[in-house]
Amino acid sequence: MTEQTNTKIPAPLYAAAGAGDLAYQQLRKLPAVLTQLSDKAAASLKVYNEQANTRAAELREKANTTDFVALRENAASAATAFAQLAQDRAIAVYTDLVARGERVVGTGVIEAADVVNADIETTEEPKAVEAAVSEAKAVEAAPKPRKRAKPAPKAAE
Repeated sequence: MTEQTNTKIPAPLYAAAGAGDLAYQQLRKLPAVLTQLSDKAAASLKVYNEQANTRAAELREKANTTDFVALRENAASAATAFAQLAQDRAIAVYTDLVARGERVVGTGVIEAADVVNADIETTEEPKAVEAAVSEAKAVEAAPKPRKRAKPAPKAAE
């Protein structure tokens, strides 16, 4: 590790300068690399051009001897079979998704009911409050005392 100097320039600035110098050195090598790659590409191009001409001649001959009517009919029947297969798979996937959704929604409804029931149970009034409420109801239901009858006015004797 290098020792830091006691200058006012921070270390990250030195690191950036070092990275810049490394990039400059690599760019100086670029013309030589380009020349090398260019020569290699030119040689490859000749080889691939010859292979392409040979392959094109083979394909022309095969095209001249191919029965396109039979090929078209074969392609049409294959396309129909693949379309039917894709439709069957799509229906199967759709059916599975519907079943999964029904399970999720059904489970969700049951879970929601369980949560509501649990909330009801936890919020029910304690036994002491229930007893007080039942006593108040008993008092309300008890017969009320009769009103006193006013004594009849005394007749003047």
